[in-house]
Amino acid sequence: MIELIPMDDKQYTEFYHLSTTDYAAEKVAAGEWTEEEAMDRAAESFQKYLPNGADTEGAFIYSVFDTEQQKSIGHVWMNITDTPKGKQAFLYDILIYDGNQNKGYGQETMKALDELAIQQGAVRIGLHVFGHNQRALHVYQKSGYVITDYQMSKAL
Repeated sequence: MIELIPMDDKQYTEFYHLSTTDYAAEKVAAGEWTEEEAMDRAAESFQKYLPNGADTEGAFIYSVFDTEQQKSIGHVWMNITDTPKGKQAFLYDILIYDGNQNKGYGQETMKALDELAIQQGAVRIGLHVFGHNQRALHVYQKSGYVITDYQMSKAL
């Protein structure tokens, strides 16, 4: 069983480093950014969405903790904002660490995020998935997410 546990400062620093590095690599793999600019642009993006780090209002940043093994197996970051259509949650990052994947933790974590969003009054939860990340797309679809739009490109 998993539990979502708020991060302490040390965990947040580790999350920030891992998440910005991963985001930069995903943007490069998607052909959106060059390797040279990727880390700076990832840091700018995080500053935009987490201006006060873990203390940013509406941000929910947690360690995914396996209660049976008594260890952290991943992390998640979700923001919840008020909109004219009600509170909306957006999942910015979910990562189940290497060695813990393909064990059902992703599905359990998605269920826990649904519960958290509902507790916070959210009426909808959204996310973005890179087109090349078929593993994540599969987990999201199994969790009940549907594709709401496509963004496509073609190299010339």
